[in-house]
Amino acid sequence: MMWADPTGASWGGEPLLEMLRDKMPMKDIFFNNFIPSGFVLLAVNGLPQIAAALLLFKRHPMAPYAVLGCGILLMLWIVVEWWAWGLNTLSNIFFILGLAEAAIAMTIITNRKEKHKGH
Repeated sequence: MMWADPTGASWGGEPLLEMLRDKMPMKDIFFNNFIPSGFVLLAVNGLPQIAAALLLFKRHPMAPYAVLGCGILLMLWIVVEWWAWGLNTLSNIFFILGLAEAAIAMTIITNRKEKHKGH
């Protein structure tokens, strides 16, 4: 959405862009539209999630650690959203998803350590 309509007009993002402009540094460079935000979102959340998914599908031993990192990144991203925009339903849902992702990964990591400890 951020690249299809960088102004946010068609998806209701114009007020969000104004809130970002009010809070973020270098607003005249990075917050004239949503294109830079879209690239940052892709780099911070999209690509790491894809990498973690690939590790999971390959059953790589580092996959749970990658998933844990992704959950933490997602929660940190949402904290920034809360700071910029305040609490909102969608951000709250994504925070809970990041928390669940991190909790599941921690459970797997802990179980592996206990399993190896027992042998």
